[in-house]
Amino acid sequence: MGRIGFLGPSGTFTEEAASLVGEDLIAFDSILDVLNAVQNDEVEVGVVPIENSIEGPVGVTLDLLVHEYDLKINREIIIPISHNLLINSDVNMGDVKFVYSHMQALSHCRKFTEEMRVIVNSTPSTSAAAEMVKGKKNAGSIGTKRAAEIYGLKIAASDIQDYKNNVTRFVVIAKNDHEQTGKDKTSIVFSIMEDKPGGLYEILGVFADKDINLTKIESRPSKEKLGSYIFFVDFEGHRTDEQIEYILNIIRSKVGYIKVLGSYPAEGED
Repeated sequence: MGRIGFLGPSGTFTEEAASLVGEDLIAFDSILDVLNAVQNDEVEVGVVPIENSIEGPVGVTLDLLVHEYDLKINREIIIPISHNLLINSDVNMGDVKFVYSHMQALSHCRKFTEEMRVIVNSTPSTSAAAEMVKGKKNAGSIGTKRAAEIYGLKIAASDIQDYKNNVTRFVVIAKNDHEQTGKDKTSIVFSIMEDKPGGLYEILGVFADKDINLTKIESRPSKEKLGSYIFFVDFEGHRTDEQIEYILNIIRSKVGYIKVLGSYPAEGED
């Protein structure tokens, strides 16, 4: 594997996901910058978050893949999210009056920070928060063990997230998707030609008729007009499977727009 771009900075969960792909990691400031780097061959692949089990989809990733880039999902990576309270080595938890972190991490740990009776402040990333509190006597951050190592902080409390089944799904973005493995999934996005009763059911019924399991379905505004939506669907199978090709051809005849975001190995499958 060549150079791997990821949503930085170092010390974030995205870096942890990217490290499972390879070792030559390059941090970028935004998801847009990561996809640009893949498009312009600055990196071979990019790693970005696409979905969290608590907060739901990462809208900017979905929107860019649909509207701005002709890139593909080549792999998915699912990792558990364990948040930690990070403070300086000479600070006690009772001294902490302010807690900094990324907005999503703060949301994940709302009960913990409320019990601490601290003032929370949003930062661009969990790693940026760790850097910000370094040397401060009355502040802590919520972040990863890696961030604690990078910035010389100690872990005052572990697994402080409100929900213990918190996982984030990351995707590896490349110019091509993955070849068949026999245990694959495919992601597509489509819009319905006209708003009519049963329009979505008609599309999803194609999968049911062929006994194809849907693993995710969600909608997002199409950005064209109020009340107009596009639908994201993940399902078992590879786009080159004969049956999946047949299904996709049927759907193409029934929708106003369809885009295959990629076929790739299902995470957790051998």
